Amino acid sequence: MYRLLAFVIAAALLSGSVGWTVYRATLDRLTERGEADLSLAADRVTGQLFRYRELAVILSRHPDLERLLIWGGDGDGARVVVQSMADMSGASDVAVVDRLGHVAAGSDGSSLARDPAEPPLDRALNGALGTTSEIVSGPNGPRRFFAFAAPVQTEVGEVVGAVMTRVSVAQIEDNWPGDAPAVFFTDGANRVFVTNRSDLVLADRSEGMPSYSERLVDGREIWRIDGNRYLPARAIHLERDLPTIGLSAEILIDSSSALASAILWTLITAGALVSFGAILFFVQQKRAALADRLAIEAAANAELEGRVADRTRELTGANENLRREVSERKEAEAALKRAQDELVQAGKLSALGQMSAGISHELNQPLMAIRSFAENGELFFDRGKPEAARENLGRISELARRMGRIIQNLRAFARQESGPITDVDLVTVISAALEMTADKITRHEVAVDYTPPENPVMVRGGEVRLQQVVVNLISNAVDAMGGSTPRRMEITLAPAGPNVRLTLRDTGPGIADPERVFDPFYTTKEVGAAEGMGLGLSISYGLVQSFGGAIRGSNHPKGGAVFTVELVPSGLEAAA
Repeated sequence: MYRLLAFVIAAALLSGSVGWTVYRATLDRLTERGEADLSLAADRVTGQLFRYRELAVILSRHPDLERLLIWGGDGDGARVVVQSMADMSGASDVAVVDRLGHVAAGSDGSSLARDPAEPPLDRALNGALGTTSEIVSGPNGPRRFFAFAAPVQTEVGEVVGAVMTRVSVAQIEDNWPGDAPAVFFTDGANRVFVTNRSDLVLADRSEGMPSYSERLVDGREIWRIDGNRYLPARAIHLERDLPTIGLSAEILIDSSSALASAILWTLITAGALVSFGAILFFVQQKRAALADRLAIEAAANAELEGRVADRTRELTGANENLRREVSERKEAEAALKRAQDELVQAGKLSALGQMSAGISHELNQPLMAIRSFAENGELFFDRGKPEAARENLGRISELARRMGRIIQNLRAFARQESGPITDVDLVTVISAALEMTADKITRHEVAVDYTPPENPVMVRGGEVRLQQVVVNLISNAVDAMGGSTPRRMEITLAPAGPNVRLTLRDTGPGIADPERVFDPFYTTKEVGAAEGMGLGLSISYGLVQSFGGAIRGSNHPKGGAVFTVELVPSGLEAAA
């Protein structure tokens, strides 16, 4: 018992020591990387800011600006200089200021005039470079700027004014790499003035931005942060003063990997030690029990062989039953697939039967017109009017093409499509469905509000099966508006996130039970009606799902039913 307790204590101490060593080593690597990242971030910010400080120094030696302040030179020429430099450098403001703080020449929108006793103008008027950070209130909230001032001197060294430049901090932050760790720069008021995390802008460090607690680990500050998902929950905090711009640079390096590595190695070490102890324990036990085991080994082997034989027979019987069940399931799935295909085909043939009268009317009209145009063309030829006869022949050709298009749509709709899912033009599918149901729409005096897009809208599906879905929705909408006034059907086609959405709304009485509208044999039509089997929407539901899409039915707030079909656009089949 004492040996076991001593082993457990030793294993715990050794595992903790390994975990602590790994934790410190990982923190060392993270700290080195953090120091490099902080140095790069500080160099990046100071480098970008110094461009505008150097711009102020260079402009302070510009002859046009010197003449303006010393001799009262050409103000328009000076304004052209500062405006052009502001445009080329991207500075927010560039201005030439006299000793009283008045703007002698400035870029458009310049607002740099200020009290000569305030920074950075006070240092520039005393012959030195001035730098300051400032916050300016605006209609869209406070804006942060860095301002620089360089003195303009005469040949004898007398300061006659200054050139001031100002750059927006947001301009520097916008160009920050997106994968950089959390970096922020605080000013003398302990506020976050520059950062690559928008939630930290102008946060007060003295109030916990966001709330955090800190502790020292091997001389390092480890912060536990209660912030958003853009800040690490555990981080190494590093800091560096930047006196040249009056800020302090700080960075947060995610240290959760160090803790995870330490825990992992602690568990690995503990597991290895426990395994080693278990091996020693079992070896000792085996050596003590070896003599007893040799005595009963023969009997145990005989019993085991008997059990193995019995178990083998049981497994053999179970395997045979399993193979039989698998065969029966495959046959049932094949029968179900055939039944589904036959049900889909029956639904299409049922729709064709319902449209037969309209189809006869659609074909009879052009046939009668062809006969009339042919007789008139014969008379025109007899009267020596070939141009009029040619015009009749052209009309006959157009009518024949119309009949061929109707027959082609019907033939495609009637065939049993079982091919793979491909790219289909949804605009063509809707146009064909409207053409096949045109007579029914006309007989029921339904106004169709539909403006097809100018370009094809390619989606994933089967052309015939998708056409059947649209025909079912149109037919159901027309039937639902039988006793309503007015009768209007609105069809829209628009993107819906990554998918394509087809919406069909009618002005009928709506759906009594939207939750059951896609159930097989559910219908709101009169019992015994020829078209009231209640399978059309159920078939449509299965077809749309087979394309990787979705179909929904609901009631519109202003009355009527709304059916929405969302399909996967062409090119996204892998994601679907």
